[in-house]
Amino acid sequence: MSREIVLDTETTGFEPSQGHRLVEIGCVELINYVPTGRIFHAYINPERAVPEEAYNVHGLSYDFLKDHSLFKDVAHLFLDFIEDSPLVIHNAKFDMKFLNAELKSHEWPEIPFSRAIDTLVMARKKFPGSPASLDALCKKFGVDNKARDKHGALLDAELLASVYLELIGGKQPGLSLAFSSRDEENLSVDSAERQISRPVRNHQPTQEERDLHLSLLGKLKDPLWVG
Repeated sequence: MSREIVLDTETTGFEPSQGHRLVEIGCVELINYVPTGRIFHAYINPERAVPEEAYNVHGLSYDFLKDHSLFKDVAHLFLDFIEDSPLVIHNAKFDMKFLNAELKSHEWPEIPFSRAIDTLVMARKKFPGSPASLDALCKKFGVDNKARDKHGALLDAELLASVYLELIGGKQPGLSLAFSSRDEENLSVDSAERQISRPVRNHQPTQEERDLHLSLLGKLKDPLWVG
């Protein structure tokens, strides 16, 4: 069983080193590349003001966020949900640095970057020179993102799950019609065992069939063949 977590975050800015914090985490569980319906979602009190530039992106004001839990109060729920599964993230460096800054500040173990599957990197490799934003990829793959008037961690994780499945080749990325040599060997054995012996059939035309054929030729003008 393959388990992956598609993850997105929203923040107060671009750099945790400048005092910016997480304000939202959204996660979607995939089992064998299929969404299971299990999610993790939390709004987070950043304990600081939300700059206008960030508010214009995600629409989350401090007035709204101040009544929600602090990161330290939801960290264990978040970590329990993701377990040790790979994390599918669009522009993983951004989200990982914020997650690890928050974890480190509360003395939780950091998440190794090696666990991240960066769909931004995947998209740039697959479509070099083409726009690789989440919106651009939704448009390219026909993923409906009409509800995305602003960024939202859970909605973006759900959209990214659909985009990720397209990037790896559709909803059945492991589907292959090729057989291994062992499969071919087993198939040959099975076919031989199932083969039913039948008597040789006589495919020669009867005299009646030959007479009918000659009669038909007699009605044709300049036939290309004769009986």
